[in-house]
Amino acid sequence: MAKTATRGRRKAPARGKSKARSSGGGLLPWAVIGIAAIGGIVAHDHWKTIQPMLARQSPPITRDTAEPRPVVRKDAPPKQVALAAPTPKVPVPQPQPLPPAAIPTPMIQPIKAVPPPASAAVSQTGTVAFGYCGQGAHINCVGDGGVFWYKGEKIVIADMASPVVDQARCDGERRVAFAAKSRLLALLNAGPFAMNAAGKAEPSGAPRVVSRDGRSFGAQLINEGLARKPGAAGSAWCA
Repeated sequence: MAKTATRGRRKAPARGKSKARSSGGGLLPWAVIGIAAIGGIVAHDHWKTIQPMLARQSPPITRDTAEPRPVVRKDAPPKQVALAAPTPKVPVPQPQPLPPAAIPTPMIQPIKAVPPPASAAVSQTGTVAFGYCGQGAHINCVGDGGVFWYKGEKIVIADMASPVVDQARCDGERRVAFAAKSRLLALLNAGPFAMNAAGKAEPSGAPRVVSRDGRSFGAQLINEGLARKPGAAGSAWCA
């Protein structure tokens, strides 16, 4: 019994200590609230001074925190990007080289082929058409009653002499000269004729005896009164 009473007496002070502890623990929250209230009042009174200090110490809001990144799903298929078709290369036309300018070539005048003079033993046969000689080149033409050109060669009828139009001394001689010139043109164009050389060629012409069927053109003109024999006086045409 004595032990029981002793135990009961010892426990009494323990209860007093617990009450003190519980009363001390109940004042702490009130102290914190009081300090916070005082701090709030002080902060309110000095807000203009505290605000710049808080702005400096506040960490900047990064873009990562402000803008949330989209969540990529692992099971989502990758986006297909349409590739643009390659543009075909258009060949650039190359400038064509210009052809060289044509070089003017001087006109070459044809050279008249002058046949060599025929020898005494060689005869020629003429078969071309004749006309009167003019201002141009003399190829096949009649100059006067006793001179003509055959293929560019000057031929003088050797067995006759007839008056020349430009050298006529009177009207009668001029009329005979025209008539002889016209008669010789008609004889030459009447058909083929033969020419036999009657001497060497001279600057005045090649002497020939012209005939057809063995009859001399010179003899015909003499018989018709349009020519005379070589060396005979020619004053009869101006009588």
